[in-house]
Amino acid sequence: MPLLTRLFIKAGLLYLVAALLMGILVLARPVLNLPSGFTALNPVYLHLFMVGWVTQLIIGIVFWMFPKFSREQPRGNEKLAWAVFFCLNAGLLLRAVGEPLHALYPDAGIGWTLVVSATLQWLAGMGFIANTWARVKER
Repeated sequence: MPLLTRLFIKAGLLYLVAALLMGILVLARPVLNLPSGFTALNPVYLHLFMVGWVTQLIIGIVFWMFPKFSREQPRGNEKLAWAVFFCLNAGLLLRAVGEPLHALYPDAGIGWTLVVSATLQWLAGMGFIANTWARVKER
């Protein structure tokens, strides 16, 4: 299994644990009498789960298991795949910090973090598509 696949999967597993713990905090807020600000974690929970866990697991498996691109570059452009990994994770971590801060302090000028986060995740998605498109072919 390629190193990058292992990193995508292990990062995804960490995000799964983080998402599930965050889900517990969000749902247990009224029971544990936590501050109402904990509801700002709900979108972060969803992003950690869907982008952090599901998307990274899919990308990691696709990078490893899809048909070879060529004999010289069996998995396509590996530099682009690494850029996808870094952009996706940087965007997700920035969102995990920026989303609740923006929800709690909307006038603090933190909204730019969400724009940068979304841009990084979009770039990761486009890089993944560019690197995978030619590998989707008939046998």
